[in-house]
Amino acid sequence: MKDDGLIIRSAVPEDADLIARVVAMGIGDERVLCDYCGADYLATLSEIALLEDSQYSYRNTLVAEQDGVAIGAAVGYDGAHLSELRSRTLSVIKSRLGRELSITDETGPGEFYLDSLAVLPDFRGVGAGRTLLSAMRDKAFAEGHDRVGLIVDCENPRAEALYASLGFKRVGEKDFFGHAMWHMQVVRL
Repeated sequence: MKDDGLIIRSAVPEDADLIARVVAMGIGDERVLCDYCGADYLATLSEIALLEDSQYSYRNTLVAEQDGVAIGAAVGYDGAHLSELRSRTLSVIKSRLGRELSITDETGPGEFYLDSLAVLPDFRGVGAGRTLLSAMRDKAFAEGHDRVGLIVDCENPRAEALYASLGFKRVGEKDFFGHAMWHMQVVRL
């Protein structure tokens, strides 16, 4: 997909470091990242992104490129597969940290879940976030999903406004690592 010089493409294994950064920006809290993935959380997230069957796999990711430079990404998957995808993710974290983690499910069956979306800071404001979000939503609908969901920090009205402008509506509230989040969905018409 191409939009004003932006190209949206499927991720490849070489995008693992970008995916790691996007997931880290999506979580946003370095304390949580260190607790969740260890002090070298970017290396852990990169390892997870390289797997074909993990929550943050390159196979679940679309990448935005501008002039051949990867500038952002969106990670999404069928919520019905969260348990198996997270199991693989948590096994990598356990091997690095030596302990089990327990995380509340933020999605489930009946929803294609947009897990992470971010654009690198130097490239914000060119429409890449909106284009990635639209591309992931359209991909989910093309695959037969009727509903696409995400969570957004209740204290981030700018992001919520972006999602709302593309048809997402609040359907509930969830807790994510101690932060109040709006659960938003868009339904295929």
